[in-house]
Amino acid sequence: MNMLFIKGKYKSALEVLIEMKNQDVKFNKNTYVLALAICYKLNSPESFKICTTLREEALIKGDVLSRRASCFAVALALNQNQVEKATSIFSQIMKPESIVCTNLNIMIHLQSSMLENLIKVLKDATEGDLPRFVRRQEFSEEVLSKVREKVKSVPALLARFEEIYGQLHINGQVTPSTLDALLCHTPKDRKPYVMLLNKRTVSRRTFQPLSQSLWAE
Repeated sequence: MNMLFIKGKYKSALEVLIEMKNQDVKFNKNTYVLALAICYKLNSPESFKICTTLREEALIKGDVLSRRASCFAVALALNQNQVEKATSIFSQIMKPESIVCTNLNIMIHLQSSMLENLIKVLKDATEGDLPRFVRRQEFSEEVLSKVREKVKSVPALLARFEEIYGQLHINGQVTPSTLDALLCHTPKDRKPYVMLLNKRTVSRRTFQPLSQSLWAE
């Protein structure tokens, strides 16, 4: 699944995922992240249904879904205009202080048309004297552009937004990364599986050289 995901072959990756489910392969935390990422990338009613089923089964089994896995589920729900579902999943995320959660929260407010609250969230992010070691919330330029588009028909809100937008830039709280890029970013301390596999040339099970055909198209 990981190799197919990296190559952008999401439909093939989904087929592997379904086969794993059919064979009752136990999912670990990283498997869930990858599975929900595949569903998010496919962004279809079918993948949304699979994503929802995976989450429900995980909760029934008592499996722990990481914040990153839940973020993919929230983003997919938003892309499928399932705002209530996105809100429900987001409310279950523990410690939603990451840059991805910050931007997903803005998108939930945006798609729920809670514009006054949205402006307040952005305003609150610019205020307060924080210690140097405490990082301020960051917002995607793409997400902020969507906010501007939404509030431009309300002059009073647009004026407030532009003032806040300027302050966010002054504070260095705006990133050029898209929401998709933020979702799919692999932290430096979590190297992609493919990098680890590339370093290993001998099978841990058979002690034989790993077949290079595995990496063929």
